[in-house]
Amino acid sequence: MTAPMLSLIMPVLDEAANIETTLASLQPLIQRGMEVIVVDGGSRDATATLAAPLCTRVIEAPRGRACQMNRGAAAASGERLLFLHADTRLPRGAERLIEEALSGRHCWGRFDIRLEGRHPLLPIIATAMNLRSRLTGIATGDQAFFMTCEAFDAVGGFPDQPLMEDVEISSRLQRLSSPACLRQKVVSSGRRWEQQGVWPTIRLMWRLRWRYWRGASPQHLAREYRHVR
Repeated sequence: MTAPMLSLIMPVLDEAANIETTLASLQPLIQRGMEVIVVDGGSRDATATLAAPLCTRVIEAPRGRACQMNRGAAAASGERLLFLHADTRLPRGAERLIEEALSGRHCWGRFDIRLEGRHPLLPIIATAMNLRSRLTGIATGDQAFFMTCEAFDAVGGFPDQPLMEDVEISSRLQRLSSPACLRQKVVSSGRRWEQQGVWPTIRLMWRLRWRYWRGASPQHLAREYRHVR
C-alpha cells in the first residue's frame, strides 16, 4: 500500500455533537488517499465511537492538545502533517493547496480563517486574526497548521505545555522558514466567542498572550484560562 502524502491529525475531547459532521466533510479527502487520525483525550461521551467508522483510525492520548497532536504525529505515516480542530472545516482542494505551499521555500504554514456564527463582530475578529498572523508569523490552532514531517521533527513537535503551544511552535518553526499564509479560508465555529461573550474573550486572549510574552508560565496561564472559561 502506498503511504499517504498527507496525514490529518485531529485532537478531540467530548466532541460527540460535532465529530460526525466534521469527519463527513473529510470523506472526499480520505477517498483520495489522505490519512485521518483522531486522537481522543479521554472523552466522556461517544466521540471515539462515532469517529471510528469515519476516519482512518482513532487513538488515545493523555488529555492536552499538544500531547494529543504529538501522539497523532507519531502514529502518522504521511510526508506532510495537518492539524485540524474538530469544529473546523477545510477549504475545497486543501490537500492540493498544502502540497503547493510546501513545495517551495516554506516548510510550514496555515490557512486564513472565517468564524461561523451570528455575532456581527465575528467577521472583524477573523480579519484581525488573519492580519495579525500575517504580520507576526504566529499562527493559531484554529487556522489549521500544516508542515513537513522534517520541520515537525526539527522543532521537537508541539511543546509539552497546556496553553500557547501554537504560539510556541510558530516561533520555533519561524527559525526554519517563514509560514505559508494561505488566503483560502478554513471555517471555524464561533461558539467560544458567542458563549463566553465577544469582548470578554478578546480581553482574555490578549491578556494571556501579553503575559506569555512577558514570561508567565503556560501552566499558570492555563489555570487562569480554565477558571475564566
